[in-house]
Amino acid sequence: MTSTLAAPGIDTTASPARALVCRACSARYPLAAQHACYECFGPLEVDYDTAALATVTREQIEAGPKNIWRYAALLPAGQDPATRVTLDPGLTPLVAAPHLAAELGITAPLWVKDDSANPTHSFKDRVVSVALTAARALGFRRFACASTGNLANSVAAHAARAGVPSVVFIPSDLEQGKVITTAVYGGELVAIDGSYDDVNRLCGELVETDEFEDTAFVNVNVRPYYAEGSKTLGYEVAEQLGWRIPAQVVIPMASGELLTKIDKAFSELVEIGLVEAPAGGWKVFGAQSAGCNPIATALHADTDTITPVKPTGIAKSLNIGDPAAGLYALEAVRRTDGWMEYADDDEIRAGIRLLARTTGVFAETAGGVTVAVLRKLVESGRLDPTAETVVFNTGEGLKTIDAVAGQVGPTHQIKPSLRAARDAGLLG
Repeated sequence: MTSTLAAPGIDTTASPARALVCRACSARYPLAAQHACYECFGPLEVDYDTAALATVTREQIEAGPKNIWRYAALLPAGQDPATRVTLDPGLTPLVAAPHLAAELGITAPLWVKDDSANPTHSFKDRVVSVALTAARALGFRRFACASTGNLANSVAAHAARAGVPSVVFIPSDLEQGKVITTAVYGGELVAIDGSYDDVNRLCGELVETDEFEDTAFVNVNVRPYYAEGSKTLGYEVAEQLGWRIPAQVVIPMASGELLTKIDKAFSELVEIGLVEAPAGGWKVFGAQSAGCNPIATALHADTDTITPVKPTGIAKSLNIGDPAAGLYALEAVRRTDGWMEYADDDEIRAGIRLLARTTGVFAETAGGVTVAVLRKLVESGRLDPTAETVVFNTGEGLKTIDAVAGQVGPTHQIKPSLRAARDAGLLG
């Protein structure tokens, strides 16, 4: 559950972080490489000095770098630029989507937060930058992860930029695009004959061995810091909307952690006075694939029992059958009066094409899930079409091109002549 590597540690004179706290029983621990509570085995997250956070101003943030580190005063590590392990992700486009809104019957402003514009083309660059910056402060000398693809890309790229060895573990049936865009960075890439949950279980065992004592697994032993990087998505949306929180957000779910951290970001911004909550608060909606929907299934059954599943389907970046933050995602959705839905493979493909056709954003399968779920939420009356809404695209469509490769292609094939163009109806 922890490494005891001797290291200077997180600089609490600069960082607002003060401790790790158990989300289940509230036990507190030092800022170390630990992800599970010794008392109840619950997950740990970073706890902050609220007074320190409250000193942060909009002007301070707006004067910062054009990436996630403009929010350094709200993060657990990286206050000194020289300490950062980063590709400088963030400040990705918030795309107005009026044509998508019109097609779905949404009359309020609809936005797509497009995180495919990050350096390795997914939101994972945010979490990896924060996790590995903390890992460097804690003295780790090798970087690692268990991944469904996007995280592997990001860890390998960050390690290459920092000149640090890396070893990443993936399921052997991963999309070829994600395999190549990890292997190209030159680190160790280990394909496991099993599901992501099998990969994650192995990494949990490896982190306890002497051979991996100097290795930071971003989503295992430094997971509390990793998770905090997701908050920057919430911070950015609020800032890009003119320091306003949208009434509704639709977020893809794998472990459920992204959803909980965007909600946490909104809560923090309100608590420290950087924004006001919208009238009636905000609603959080979760999106899963029908091939891996244990969190949504629990919500639909009105239970807190999340039954692990064996993932299937094309949305492999969301294929976590035993979601670590599922219970906390349920809490966030229920507290905000939101909902969760799921989409099958055909609906996911249709969602990818709809988003591309109406916004010019080509999403990976996770984005197709989110758009398909958005449609379902509107049609079921769960999502208010008259309230401002932001949906999150977390990755680039070129990584999962096989999902739509059989459905799109040339609309015409002609000879290179004017007559052929006229015969094909291209001249009106």
